Amino acid sequence: MAADAIPDPSSPASGAVLRTGVQPVALQAFAARLGKNARHWGKWARRRDFGAWRVYDRDLPEFPLAIDCYAALDPALGLRVHLQEIETGWQQEEAAHRGWLAEVSSETARVLGVARAAVAVKERRRHGREQHGKTGSRGREFAVREAGQRFLVNLDAYLDTGLFLDHRALRALVRERAAGRRVLNLFAYTGSFTVYAAAGGALRSDTVDLSNTYLDWAARNFALNGMDLSRHVLIRADVLEWLDHALDEGRRYDLVVLDPPSFSNSKAMDDVLDVQRDHRWLIANARALLDPGGELYFSTNLRTFALDATLAADPGGREITAQTLPDDFRDRRIHRVWRFGP
Repeated sequence: MAADAIPDPSSPASGAVLRTGVQPVALQAFAARLGKNARHWGKWARRRDFGAWRVYDRDLPEFPLAIDCYAALDPALGLRVHLQEIETGWQQEEAAHRGWLAEVSSETARVLGVARAAVAVKERRRHGREQHGKTGSRGREFAVREAGQRFLVNLDAYLDTGLFLDHRALRALVRERAAGRRVLNLFAYTGSFTVYAAAGGALRSDTVDLSNTYLDWAARNFALNGMDLSRHVLIRADVLEWLDHALDEGRRYDLVVLDPPSFSNSKAMDDVLDVQRDHRWLIANARALLDPGGELYFSTNLRTFALDATLAADPGGREITAQTLPDDFRDRRIHRVWRFGP
């Protein structure tokens, strides 16, 4: 399916519009598009053994939503749906907004053939800068498949679900490049890149993140995929501090994945991380850990990101975003990725 251009939700053209309730004709158009997408992308995902896929990505301007399907491995759970409202700057009374979102959520459940309770609804607000913010709900953890691997997701407890669907192709690339190599996964979240590396035959790996919550989640993902924890080690550390000491400790790698949040001011960190300001330092220090022939993959989802001019001119680096973008996402600015040699 063709990927149409998507306006940046932060654009002034999308702001200062008073939104009222759902108009019946508009709702019918939304339902028709969602149904058509669901049939196409459902077949597409099954052919590729993807247990989680996007079925709607702000296709219609009146419905600024991202809707993902998660097929639980437990047949008792069946299909689960993650519906995210994307902030547009539209103005609306709170009660009217709740009614609008409830009506859209109910129509999504009807079209996708699930109970309304199977649709987890999130509102993404641009003023919130925390990458994996809590929602206040415990939710329920369940497993999905992805190209031979298994991952635990939770559609309710956090803003994100535990598995970034836009990084499937990069995970597959890591799996292809991992055989017999030492792998480092920085800002690892729930460890999905490491799971793919292990599946590809990585000799060993270090998986570094500051959050106990996400390292515990990664450990469950590792166990779910039968990984040997004596070779695939989880490290709780502030990546900025850890990189300062890793070279002195003699740590060496052949493949590094560096996927930092756009911004982080965690209370457990000594410093504030800003990927635009800090990416040159992060890449330089991570590359210093590479042995000859090694490679580093750097990714960011900051929409305004601009690569440092020195790195842009580096003959050892090249942007590979085009080969990592997922077919089921209309948003072609969902992330950017570079590959760097030592």
